[in-house]
Order: sequence, then structure tokens, then C-alpha cells
Amino acid sequence: MYLDSVKKQEIFGQYGKSNTDTGSAESQIALFSYRISHLTEHMRANRKDNSTKRALVMLVGKRRALLNYLKDRDINRYRAIVKALGLRK
Repeated sequence: MYLDSVKKQEIFGQYGKSNTDTGSAESQIALFSYRISHLTEHMRANRKDNSTKRALVMLVGKRRALLNYLKDRDINRYRAIVKALGLRK
């Protein structure tokens, strides 16, 4: 499995407030970004996998919605997470 509980704890610890901070926008965006990169690699090898393609598009939309929420609430936190993850604006 590509994403086990240890990897999740690592992501939440790096981008959230603590290892158990699973609900903050930053930690969710980081988790979505990790999953998006994994699915993108899968799509490069399996171009005709339409169910994964749909899941990838939905995940990108969820991440975009969280980024928009964070941008409206606290622009400094938004800029920090975009810079940390290397996302385009």
C-alpha cells in the first residue's frame, strides 16, 4: 500500500500543527497533494484507466476548494502552504 499510517503521521507532522492534526486545511492539502502525485504517476503508466482519471480530477477539485478556503480566511497560511508544497497559484 502506498499510503500507510506512518506516512500519514509524517505528512501531518510536517504540515500540520502536530502528528495528530488531521483536520487543519494545511494537513489536508498536503495529504491530497501526496495522493495526487501518486495517482499522476499511475496515470502515466495506465492512460486508459478512466476511474482513476475521474478520482484524480475530483481530488484536484477538493484540493482547490481547500486552497480557496484558506486563501479567503488567512492569506499568509495560504502562501506558506503553496510555497512549501511547490504548487502553482
